[in-house]
Amino acid sequence: MPFSGDLHERVANAPAVPPGLPLVMLLTGFTDAGNAVSGLIEHLRETADPQPIAIFDNDMLLDYRARRPVISFDQDHLTEFRPARLELSLATDALGQPFLLLSGYEPDFAWNAFATTVLDLAAEFAVSGISWVHSIAMPVPHTRPIGTTVSGNRRDLAGVHSVWRPRTQVPATAGHLLEFRFVERGDRAVGFVLLVPHYLAETENPDAVIAAAEKLMAATGLVLMLDDVQARREDYLAKVDEQVLGNDELQQMVHNLERRYDAYMAGRNPEDGSYDEGGFNERDLPSADELAAELERYLASRPSGDDDKTGRG
Repeated sequence: MPFSGDLHERVANAPAVPPGLPLVMLLTGFTDAGNAVSGLIEHLRETADPQPIAIFDNDMLLDYRARRPVISFDQDHLTEFRPARLELSLATDALGQPFLLLSGYEPDFAWNAFATTVLDLAAEFAVSGISWVHSIAMPVPHTRPIGTTVSGNRRDLAGVHSVWRPRTQVPATAGHLLEFRFVERGDRAVGFVLLVPHYLAETENPDAVIAAAEKLMAATGLVLMLDDVQARREDYLAKVDEQVLGNDELQQMVHNLERRYDAYMAGRNPEDGSYDEGGFNERDLPSADELAAELERYLASRPSGDDDKTGRG
């Protein structure tokens, strides 16, 4: 059935949605350091059996020339056209617990109308709360756990999981707008910003995918299968460590980042979860951009027999 001006189309014969499910939002777009969001979307599409309920209209929300869809060419003819996907689905975790999943590209247009549509769908299905995640590049070492900044109105989660609490202005995403509208309406909402090592930001980093999944599990009580990602993580980190050990400048950079990270974490006030905001910065990093580019080239140029999911995104 064609779209009739609405931003989305309801799927015929879609599964019934029980009321009171958590809503997980994963939107790719402005920032996705370490391919955390896109990697988790791909993983959940393979493991959580998402059944589409509503499909959003690409012609109304997507800038095709900025983010061109993929088409396959076979010698002398075209074989497959793969448009981007933005959809609301009913998915299940490893224990069979259902949840709603809004996943796909971040809309380029009609943000206010998109937010209103999502809020209306959430109200229709009486969701218990919304959780979302995105990732940014930060001067932190890969040898330490990926930290997060937490936003929203879940103070229980912010006190435990928020390791960096800046006062700043940042370019907004559609996810920010959705969180803002949900909180404004009085719904339970939490957003996690993953702080991914800047020198690994352009790679497909399994650590970032695992961190994204773990934060969403903490917020929702879901149990997500991560065995395949864990297996890729071991191979990925082994190759990163191999490159670092073979380069004195990389070793020095990681050592400096570890020293600053540890000093920063030691300054945390356990009573209020606050931190010295001056801990993470890029001052005195030895040619970080060049070192990052070298590491990315190494990961991208590994023989084709290796697991290609651990290479560059």
